Amino acid sequence: MATGRTHRPATRSRGIPEATVARLPLYLRALTALSERSVPTVSSEELASAAGVNSAKLRKDFSYLGSYGTRGVGYDVEYLVYQISRELGLTQDWPVVIVGIGNLGAALAGYGGFASRGFRVAALIDADPAMTGKPVAGIPVQHSDDLEKIVSEDGVSIGVIATPAGVAQQVCDRLVAAGVTSILNFAPTVLSVPDGVDVRKVDLSIELQILAFHEQRKAGEEPGADSGTGTEAAAAAPAATEPAGAAAPPAARTAQDSGRKGPDGDMPAVMPA
Repeated sequence: MATGRTHRPATRSRGIPEATVARLPLYLRALTALSERSVPTVSSEELASAAGVNSAKLRKDFSYLGSYGTRGVGYDVEYLVYQISRELGLTQDWPVVIVGIGNLGAALAGYGGFASRGFRVAALIDADPAMTGKPVAGIPVQHSDDLEKIVSEDGVSIGVIATPAGVAQQVCDRLVAAGVTSILNFAPTVLSVPDGVDVRKVDLSIELQILAFHEQRKAGEEPGADSGTGTEAAAAAPAATEPAGAAAPPAARTAQDSGRKGPDGDMPAVMPA
């Protein structure tokens, strides 16, 4: 079986935009559900609705894959499942190491969706000697002293960091030095990596804060809500005197950007159901 170290997907060399790549897992999830129900074909409108995008964007995305569907028939579900899986590199084996086997790391280790999507948890690594040898999700935890050896022997190219923030950069540096070229970071910190290394960050607290922002805005739009008196009016006053063309402060930019459905807004869930 091919390993992730020697066979990498060619999406970048083929010029597929990152925003399109970010939506491919959404399409694959919707198509897999259709396949499991033995649905042979699907229209762009039906698939777009299931994936949460508009049909024009879906057709544009699929054009990068060279798949245009058949007028009056739609898209062949099984072929699209294969085509997108191949484009994402899911038709091969991707060994993954998870570093940091606390509550989150243990939950990730037990996630059943990895294997069904082409990812094999090759090793669980933790710095706590008391964890060494302890089975988690059927996999014995190994000590962090052996990280480099594990990465080399298992041909690992994807690392998952679920450590506390204070040690995440150190773990990242060791993974990169050992040959890992893609990192999924759950630690609440920003990692610095050299060119050629990809990092995807998952910060649950940030996502909750964004939801809190939207909840607060919805509450302010409710009938009878305070329309700008007292403290809120005072807070709004400086904005009213802002000179034309001035750059919006960070908080204002967050508010402006939150309504846009750009690549970040279309990002797939890390672990789709």
